[in-house]
Amino acid sequence: MIGRLAASVAGLALAAGLSGCIIISSEGGSRTVVSSGDGAMATPSYADLYAGAVADPKRPAEEVARDALRHPAEMLAFAQVAPGDKVADIRPGAGYFTRLFSDVVGPTGRVYAFVPERTMARENAGADALVATYPNVTRVNGLLDAMTYAEPLDMIFMSQEYHDFHIPGFNTDVARMNAAAFAALKPGGRYILIDHQAAPGTGISAVQTLHRIEGDYLKREVEAAGFVYEGESAAVANPADDHSLNVFDEKIRGKTDQFVYRFRKPG
Repeated sequence: MIGRLAASVAGLALAAGLSGCIIISSEGGSRTVVSSGDGAMATPSYADLYAGAVADPKRPAEEVARDALRHPAEMLAFAQVAPGDKVADIRPGAGYFTRLFSDVVGPTGRVYAFVPERTMARENAGADALVATYPNVTRVNGLLDAMTYAEPLDMIFMSQEYHDFHIPGFNTDVARMNAAAFAALKPGGRYILIDHQAAPGTGISAVQTLHRIEGDYLKREVEAAGFVYEGESAAVANPADDHSLNVFDEKIRGKTDQFVYRFRKPG
């Protein structure tokens, strides 16, 4: 109980700080720091909910240990996750974000743990473990470029996965995947993408060798599906990363320069 109370107090402090949160807009390969003055990143009424989700004792210790690098409360705030939301978590893996989403959306919400058909033989078990622990989580299997859900969604979330879907072995038409995401969202729904930044001008040339993608290239692809780009969080950016190393290289693993983009379906 004491830990929960402390987390709530920390969450309220977070809300005050995030009302002027830094966003980075990216044009033509350059990054410009601008200030978000709309206060939409996190409202005080949700900040304590985000802090409570981070403090949930059901979270595995190995995931909690990664919080300093992944900044979960900031990610929830930037994604604008709210109670009652219907959310798809694409390739949830061990469920780092799935657990957080489940706590925030609550009993009136739903989290769809989407496992692609290509990887379901090894990943369904992890998704099913999440389903067994969190009643508002549902596993979904399907093709990435033809994804559908039982209901219109408020948010589709993808962390460190988008670049993989450009690798030929995934057999995914990324333009169709973005179009399917657009169709699955409600008007006004959010498409949140986190990935490892590649060097300017490299596009998708490093997706298999370094597991990186150029943020501006990704942005153009997503906008081509009809999404409107709203901004970027700098919470997991690392200017010291020169974008030359494979993300699994021990010199940079867990500390890569990452972009976090929020797109919105008009309406």
